[in-house]
Amino acid sequence: MHEFVRLNHQILPVTKTFLSAISSATFYGKGVFTTIAIYDSKPFLWEKHWQRLTENAQKLGVDLLGFNKNSVKNSLLEIIEINNFTNGRARITFFDESPGKIWSFETAGKTSLLITTADFQTRQENLQLTFSPFPVNSKSPLVNVKSCNYLENILAFEEAKKRRFDEAVRLNEREEIVSACLANLFWVKGNEIFTPGLETGCLGGTTRAFFLENFSIKEKRVNKVDLIESDEVFLASSGIGIAAVKSIEGKIFTNSSTIFTALQTSLSSHRSAAT
Repeated sequence: MHEFVRLNHQILPVTKTFLSAISSATFYGKGVFTTIAIYDSKPFLWEKHWQRLTENAQKLGVDLLGFNKNSVKNSLLEIIEINNFTNGRARITFFDESPGKIWSFETAGKTSLLITTADFQTRQENLQLTFSPFPVNSKSPLVNVKSCNYLENILAFEEAKKRRFDEAVRLNEREEIVSACLANLFWVKGNEIFTPGLETGCLGGTTRAFFLENFSIKEKRVNKVDLIESDEVFLASSGIGIAAVKSIEGKIFTNSSTIFTALQTSLSSHRSAAT
């Protein structure tokens, strides 16, 4: 993580940043966030990130009336400049500071904004995946919401790492493919591209949305066997862009088609045009 963060209207060192210990965010994980790729000191796919933040906040009842798209973007640009980096990532988090109904208390604030930045994580090639033993509940009220209640994803990711895999494929209670722990999932069969539909419980990622808008991709409900029998598999997110999957529990994918290259090129071209 970089040296400085933005907390509401203040620029603070990371080590001097504190959130309220008495809030719905602390007690229940009530809050929403998004991780944004930064290229040439500018946020990538900002409109999509802001739209998802506001939609997710509305679903959870997080009050964003004190914030707007332009002011938050300006705050993000300010911390990018202060931390003096060109390419990397930023996380925008809205924490609900209001009192909860179980542990009620008096509080002056409603919502806090925290913006943190960091370098990109080291990009991995030829990812080796497994299937996670932890199912996604497609009927959860948190489904399709990128909330601060993110522990299930982290535990699934860490469990895969303990078994020496790079990531894991998560399924829902109907044994349908949903996503990876920290990224959206795509696969190719013949000359067609597929991804799980939102009804499976997968998150509507911003990179996923970009690909759906620019390529002919079918949203489909499939099981383990369907995925294993595909020709190639890849992951997509703001943090990794697009990454090829080498294997899932021993099944090797050739990744020899031009589809992956076309997706990667389109993403890179859009980045260049945006900056």
